[in-house]
Amino acid sequence: MTPPGPEGGRAAAGAMAPGKKIKARIKRTLPVKGPQAPTLSELMRWYCLNTNTHGCRRIVVSRGRLRRFIWILLTLSAVGLILWQCAELLMNYYSASVSVTVQFQKLPFPAVTICNINPYKYSSMKDYLSELDKETKKALETFYGFSEGKSKVRRSVDEWNSTESDFFKQIPLLKFEDFSKTVTDFHSGQKRKIEGSVFHKDSSIVNSGDSNDIIGFQLCDANNSSECALYTFSSGVNAIQEWYKLHYMNIMAQIPLETKEKLSYSADDLLLTCFFDGLSCDKRHFTRFHHPLHGNCYTFNSGENGTILSTSTGGSEYGLQVVLYIDEADYNPFLVTSTGAKIIVHDQDEYPFIEDIGTEIETAAATSIGMHFTRSRKLSKPYSDCTETGADIPVENLYNKSYSLQICLHSCFQKAMVDSCGCAQYAQPLPAGAEYCNYKKNPNWMYCYYRLHEKFVKEQLGCQQICKDACSFKEWALTTSIAQWPSTVSEDWMLRVLSWDKGQKINKKLNKTDLANLMVFYKDLNERFISENPANTLVILLSNFGGQLGLWMSCSVVCVIEIVEVFFIDSLSIVMRHQWQKAKKWWNDRKRDRLGKPPQAGDLERQGHDNPVCIDEDLPTFNTALRLPLPQDNPLPRTPPPNYSTLRLETAFTEQLPDTLEVGQH
Repeated sequence: MTPPGPEGGRAAAGAMAPGKKIKARIKRTLPVKGPQAPTLSELMRWYCLNTNTHGCRRIVVSRGRLRRFIWILLTLSAVGLILWQCAELLMNYYSASVSVTVQFQKLPFPAVTICNINPYKYSSMKDYLSELDKETKKALETFYGFSEGKSKVRRSVDEWNSTESDFFKQIPLLKFEDFSKTVTDFHSGQKRKIEGSVFHKDSSIVNSGDSNDIIGFQLCDANNSSECALYTFSSGVNAIQEWYKLHYMNIMAQIPLETKEKLSYSADDLLLTCFFDGLSCDKRHFTRFHHPLHGNCYTFNSGENGTILSTSTGGSEYGLQVVLYIDEADYNPFLVTSTGAKIIVHDQDEYPFIEDIGTEIETAAATSIGMHFTRSRKLSKPYSDCTETGADIPVENLYNKSYSLQICLHSCFQKAMVDSCGCAQYAQPLPAGAEYCNYKKNPNWMYCYYRLHEKFVKEQLGCQQICKDACSFKEWALTTSIAQWPSTVSEDWMLRVLSWDKGQKINKKLNKTDLANLMVFYKDLNERFISENPANTLVILLSNFGGQLGLWMSCSVVCVIEIVEVFFIDSLSIVMRHQWQKAKKWWNDRKRDRLGKPPQAGDLERQGHDNPVCIDEDLPTFNTALRLPLPQDNPLPRTPPPNYSTLRLETAFTEQLPDTLEVGQH
């Protein structure tokens, strides 16, 4: 059969599908020839002989086992040092250096939030707290034997009115005997055994006194009375206060916000005098916000009107100076046991967590608070696990202020409270669609709250794992000093003048224990800016990599590409082909055994053509071609030797020129 001519080949090519034509053209343009050797050992030898790294070549060409062993040891040591140094470079790449910049400039004055320690006027709250106060006084009279206007003689519990109190029914006060679970109920006077986990709320105080001093209360699951928790206190003061606060929050949760704002202190009630930067100020410079635990609080320089005050001079005379009217006589005797005010210095976009980081101000004293301003900026991932805006944190911000770690933790706990207990804790903002807990609608909330808070403290709620630090934040470092105020010699006239200024609103002479003097100012105008910068850039990292490779292996980027090609691409190709040949041989043997055919001689002859190097039409190398077996029978037709007579040169001229003859004779 004659092979097709050029026209037939072009016709066949023209009949090919467009996709096959493109594929054939790609194969002709970018041929893939396979690995450089048929086996891994030959591939490694080829690499060592042709690589640019000197150590590998010396392993192959060195004569003598000792010299070859030394070069192997040196090469492996160099590789180990490269890996170690590169790992150090990678770890240093994700580290950050800290720089501190100090600038002297005009500074914005922070927001200063001031709260009376007593959240609500006791005279205004008596109607709401009368029953609770009555039961608290009875408990104190029975257990400690004192009452107002009477001798301190302890009463028996049998002398109590037999009518059962709702407060003691919800949370019974108990006296523990001999550190056991035998208790005496304050209200009924009966002794009984109780079950439940005991939690000592004064864990930092070791009780070494009489066991009769241990009092506490029991909280049980309303749905399962056998599930109870016992909370004990080394001090009766702490036990009574904690018991009182639980009922207090339950009562306050049922009072509307508008009513609570009226029951608390107004700006006129709290502020007597005000100066800022040497100029007079008044209540118009303060913004009110209601805190669940501290009542009406007032923020100076809140920035709500779009204006933030600043100061251009440091010192106490150029800061904020206020005189506060505390009115100690109208304090709730069971809710708070200290007198004064609480303040917190914060940024205008931050929420003032007074209950967490507030500073207490004494009465009858002048408290000076000097400030140093610091701005900090941390690098986010991969350098640290901080968040820029909190948008990547799966916790809803309930405070409508800029993100902070405290906001995230409190919001996370409140969300868990709503999900687990069905209502919100009174001290935190309300989530959408939720309402504050009270045991009329949620009889189980107290037990649920304490159990949940226990998990939160032990970091079992997952809030500490979810919440992250903010990458940028502002901080005011405070230095507090206290002096007696007013002095003995100026007390008389100062109190008279202040009483006259306040005379239109109160009908009594002021006492120095009702007043507190507060000064907040910058000690200096040095703004400290602490920032993190990457210790290494990508250019420095690549340069260090190149230095290590050149130092230990005299290697470059081309050498690295060569290593990737040989040790990953070619080695993987050889291994995969070897496995394919084994699987193919196994399949042919199985097929032959199934048909019962003995192995034929032709199969042995064709094994040479199944060499891995020739599997995809790649040309064999010189070494592998020498090992290809020749067929024993039926030799294949070979190419005839060339006809060398056709290579004879015939002269193109009939006669030779004379000058060529002369040359030929020479």
